[in-house]
Amino acid sequence: MLPMIVGGLGVGLIALRAIDALRERSMTRKAENLLCEVAPATRSNGKDSPACGPTYRNVIAEKEFPPLDGITTLYELFKRSASTYPNNPCLGTRKHDAEGKAGAYEWFTYEETEALVSDIASAMTECGVSAHEKCSIYGANCAQWMIAMQACNRQSIYCVPLYDSLGENAVEFIINHSESSILFVAKDKLSTVIQALPQAHKGLRTLVYWGTHDERHPEADEAAEKAGIKAYTWQAFLDLGRKSPAPAHPPKPEDLCTIMYTSGTTGDPKGVMLSHSAVISEVSGLHAFLRQIGEGTSISHEDVVLSYLPLAHIFDRSTEEMFLSVGARIGYFQGDVKKLVDDISTLRPTLFIGVPRVFDRIHNGVISKIDEKGGIAAKLFHWGYKIKSKKLKRNIRCDKATPFFDKLVFSKVKERLGGRVKLIVSGGAPLAGHVEEFLKVTMCAPVVQGYGLTETCAGSFISVPDLNEMAGTVGPPLPCTAFRLEAVPEMKYDPCGNPPRGEIVIGGPTVCKGYYKDEEKTREVLSADGWFHTGDVGELTPQGALKIIDRKKNIFKLSQGEYVAVEKVEAVYKKSSMVEQIWVYGNSFENTLVAVVVPNEEALMAWASQNDVEGDFAAVCRDERTNDYLSAELAQTAKAGKLKGFEQVRKLHVDSEPFSVENGLTTPTFKHKRPQLQQHYKAAIDRMYGK
Repeated sequence: MLPMIVGGLGVGLIALRAIDALRERSMTRKAENLLCEVAPATRSNGKDSPACGPTYRNVIAEKEFPPLDGITTLYELFKRSASTYPNNPCLGTRKHDAEGKAGAYEWFTYEETEALVSDIASAMTECGVSAHEKCSIYGANCAQWMIAMQACNRQSIYCVPLYDSLGENAVEFIINHSESSILFVAKDKLSTVIQALPQAHKGLRTLVYWGTHDERHPEADEAAEKAGIKAYTWQAFLDLGRKSPAPAHPPKPEDLCTIMYTSGTTGDPKGVMLSHSAVISEVSGLHAFLRQIGEGTSISHEDVVLSYLPLAHIFDRSTEEMFLSVGARIGYFQGDVKKLVDDISTLRPTLFIGVPRVFDRIHNGVISKIDEKGGIAAKLFHWGYKIKSKKLKRNIRCDKATPFFDKLVFSKVKERLGGRVKLIVSGGAPLAGHVEEFLKVTMCAPVVQGYGLTETCAGSFISVPDLNEMAGTVGPPLPCTAFRLEAVPEMKYDPCGNPPRGEIVIGGPTVCKGYYKDEEKTREVLSADGWFHTGDVGELTPQGALKIIDRKKNIFKLSQGEYVAVEKVEAVYKKSSMVEQIWVYGNSFENTLVAVVVPNEEALMAWASQNDVEGDFAAVCRDERTNDYLSAELAQTAKAGKLKGFEQVRKLHVDSEPFSVENGLTTPTFKHKRPQLQQHYKAAIDRMYGK
């Protein structure tokens, strides 16, 4: 009898597994090549090695990339949505009570937002701001920021965002370089603006500031008056526009909508010129891509996004324009990243966009709490994690792989993003593999990462969700993007090799018009026929996805998305009398810089004798007191050299052996061989990053 029962159970289990296998097959995505070749490879000077690989586009580029129902400018985009969705909530803000506690989101409808845009635009016209002049906006994301920007679109005025991380004098430089006629600023940024006003060019005529209670700011008013500038509160400016309504001055598709300043090289920030047609193409491409990947990821008027990544960057700007295009809601954070969790739980967004640093924090926070809790809960989490991870690697949809564990375990993690996110997008820098896997397992929603630059309207490539073949890649191009790989012979990258590798060169309607008032830098990156050279090196996978593998020049991004020009940083640190040689290192999976320092032997040994640090030069270099001393010295050098926080070295390795031709770490002209240095000091790098 027992053998029959056992045998029956065995048959039952086999049957259940077979049914489960059939169910999984029905939920499994297939990896397909999403590229089509639209131009062949080209060769240069008759040489055997190709200069340029084929030109590629997304397979749906021709039939699934129409304009937005004839919409050609951002003014038309918002005007249509205000007419189609007048009563839909548009821009949301949390008001604070007397104790500073934030309440529920309060919303302007699309109709109300359009009226505010009209009032601000009319006031700008009344103040003499004409079409094709420039308007600077400075402050954290908020409804006023968006309203001022839409007012610029309405009057064909170029929006010029300002932000802090471009350097100490960036605000003054951008106002003057862009020749802005009007400046909108949040009250908490007024002190910076007040310092810049005495050096502002004479064309800056109007200052408008916003704050919690719309109170006047006597110091700002006085500074503006001395500079010959008329200052208004936000409410006073609205009142001015209502008293003097002005007709719209609609832009043309080829007109600029923004001059967006960006760093990335030594010297002053560069003003990237983006047209209305470029951003419209990006929005259209995003919609087409979301339709392409399906699975309920398309954005409609029912969706909600949290605005916290800087509107001064094209990543968030493009996302918000996409939401406005379908009458969806944009909820603004309180302006304090420490309160982001509270904003998320209150708003409960359906799309969440972030940079790797944000997702790193979520990952670390969850894992530390799981480990701290321990017991059955921790075992259940790790058990479910292991099972789901295996199923995801078989391309089973993330929301169908383990319904039991999703409901019992991972739903609690999903609540950290509000509980109803249907798509998570990471951009700005590469997402670490273990964090990408964590999000896919625990958030019960598709996770994608993208790649692009300010010069290409941010999103040029986005990975396809629920495909293991896309892990670690930035996916295929959006339907609005064409690209090719160009040979980098000195780095042995061949676009017609196996696999194809080379510098990523991007074409299509989203590419910028160049850098404002800087033809030399424009010619360095933009070809005569409008192709943008990114300087990043990519590898093409068999599925048509792009993997970022290198950087052609010595500029890289940290995990929070900030560019670091490493030679500039090294030049500052070399000013220290204690430094003989220094090599600074960072990568897109870390948020800080580390360095290897070869000290000046004479200077270091003099310090050692005065501080009872004994031994020869090599022994002194190994002493922890030396590391502490040099770290403090370099911190002072960084401060004197006005390095920004993310440009400052946080950990040091001190070595007594110089970089030389003999040990293969420099060229005959004493330039760093960076790949060799990275390999030589791999153990030290891992130690400094705590690996």
